[in-house]
Amino acid sequence: MSSSRRDFLSHAGFGLGSVALSQLLSSPSAKAESGALSALHVPPRAKSVIFLFQAGGPSQMDTFDYKPELTRLHGEELPDEVRKGQRLTGMSGNQSSLPLVGSPFKFAQHGESGAWLSELFPHTARVVDDLCFIKSMHTEAINHGPAVTHVQTGSQFPGRPSIGSWLSYGLGSENANLPAFVVMVTKDKSGQPLVSRLWGSGFLPSRHQGVQFRAGDEPVLYINNPSGLSTQSKRNMLDSLRELHSMQLNESPDPLLETRISQYELAFRMQMSIPEATNVSSETEQTFSLYGEDSRNPGTFAANCLLARRLVERGVRFVQLYHQGWDHHGGLPGGIRRQCQDTDQASAALIEDLKQRGLLDETLVIWGGEFGRTNYCQGKLSENFGRDHHPRCFSMWMAGGGIQGGINYGQTDSLCYNIEENPVHLHDFQATLLHLLGIDHEQLTYKYQGRRFRLTDVHGHVVEDILA
Repeated sequence: MSSSRRDFLSHAGFGLGSVALSQLLSSPSAKAESGALSALHVPPRAKSVIFLFQAGGPSQMDTFDYKPELTRLHGEELPDEVRKGQRLTGMSGNQSSLPLVGSPFKFAQHGESGAWLSELFPHTARVVDDLCFIKSMHTEAINHGPAVTHVQTGSQFPGRPSIGSWLSYGLGSENANLPAFVVMVTKDKSGQPLVSRLWGSGFLPSRHQGVQFRAGDEPVLYINNPSGLSTQSKRNMLDSLRELHSMQLNESPDPLLETRISQYELAFRMQMSIPEATNVSSETEQTFSLYGEDSRNPGTFAANCLLARRLVERGVRFVQLYHQGWDHHGGLPGGIRRQCQDTDQASAALIEDLKQRGLLDETLVIWGGEFGRTNYCQGKLSENFGRDHHPRCFSMWMAGGGIQGGINYGQTDSLCYNIEENPVHLHDFQATLLHLLGIDHEQLTYKYQGRRFRLTDVHGHVVEDILA
């Protein structure tokens, strides 16, 4: 019976839905699904997270970490007392010369906080008093693959659950008709590859993995009815599937089967909820103007930011945006200008939009990449210079959801090479993120292969000074 039943699942499932739509939508579980945590550890400040991940490693001294001394010493050699024998990548470690290169962009102070911003961020300049700039981020990873994996999963090694998966597992969903964890990747961008394991569930049940939304008529693959399958036929099939499922569970529990059934159920519910959530035709001209003209073009960073707001409005727990193209080993002046043109207005608009809708206080917004860039030039110094990877210090910003706005936290040295004050490791960042959602990072664990794992591994401290 077990074998024939699995054959039925394989051929009849279609990766679709489950039980009758009327039953699902009238059930209390259609409104929310509880997570593994029976109670939160601390009062939550945020209900949801939007992570604007800038893949490739944005240059901190060309964006948010103003270094006039670096500009003054432009062209001079990186001092040994600054480098302190620290390792370099293979791309610049064999250079006979490491000339310092100041930012070619002008900086100015903005807002009541007086935050220094590059001229590349005229729109972000409007919202600086809502932002907390962390200038002292650091990591161990010096190459993209391990570094991005480290940010997203807490480990440089593949196979661990991603942040969104941990939140889905621990907190559940506020809207059972939508995924708790959604991923969007800016279309038509090149750069270091982004692989699905970055939003995977690792050893957690697969229902907690991120669901990727795509640009076009089918935002989520495989949830629409196959040709020739009517709604009534599918309802009959899924009712039968539920009966078979109950029979099997009476004989022996099967967690993998339960996960598959839950995915069928979610996919069926999403046939109704996804078209509504992704249909932006109800948005006003004022909203499109706020996010920029690109917000009318599905799959752009601006359109994804607008969609992220719509998703958290509807109870999605974690929305992960990926924007590639920040890996500027050469051609940095032109490359980073284009990146900021793509992202600056929409990032600021997201903050403003959430705020005017009363959602910013309960939504944590994060902007940043996997590491920073070197203060010296990769290759020969020229006007079209590039910067190598630099894990020793980089910048991120956070806003909303219990974060204190209008502050700068942490400080790098005058040449932007080492941290001088208040270092924040990636695990500290992750611990703080969980804390803002009411979770003690040491207590959200999952036992796998005889060990209890957590997002922050065996590290991490909440950065109390940036909390509102």
